[in-house]
Amino acid sequence: MAYEFQVTQDSADPHTLADWWAETLGWQVEPSDEALIRRMLDQGHATEDDTRTHHGVLVWKAGAAIRHPEGVRRAPRVLFQLVPEAKTVKNRMHLDVRTGTEDLGPVVEALVARGATVLHEGRQGPFAWVTLADPEGNEFCVSR
Repeated sequence: MAYEFQVTQDSADPHTLADWWAETLGWQVEPSDEALIRRMLDQGHATEDDTRTHHGVLVWKAGAAIRHPEGVRRAPRVLFQLVPEAKTVKNRMHLDVRTGTEDLGPVVEALVARGATVLHEGRQGPFAWVTLADPEGNEFCVSR
C-alpha cells in the first residue's frame, strides 16, 4: 500500500514562513478556521496563548500549512511548526524547487529580493542547480 505524506518544517515564525513559501511555490496558505478556534477557546480546550493574529485573522500559534492549488493529490502538504530552538546545522533533507523551463537566474534573483540567501551553485553533467536558504536559514535548491 502506498502512503501519502506531508513535509514538516520546524520554524521560529510558522505563519510568516508559510506565507513566504506559498508565494515562492505559487501555492496557497491553508485558511484558518476562526470559528473552530473560538469554540476551542470557549470550551477551555485552548487558551489565548495558543493563538495569535496573523494578517488580521485568528490562527493557531503552533503552525501553518500550505498546499498545492490543485490539492494534496498533486503534491504533499507542507506544515510549518513552531519550535523554540533556532536552526543551528545544515538540513539533512531539503526541498528541490523545479522551475520547469524557466531560466534559473531571474528565479534566484526574485527569491533573493524576497529574503533568500544564495549558498552555492552546483552542476553535475547537464544538470545545474542553485542552493539557497529561506529567510529562516533552511536550505533548498532551485533547478530546471
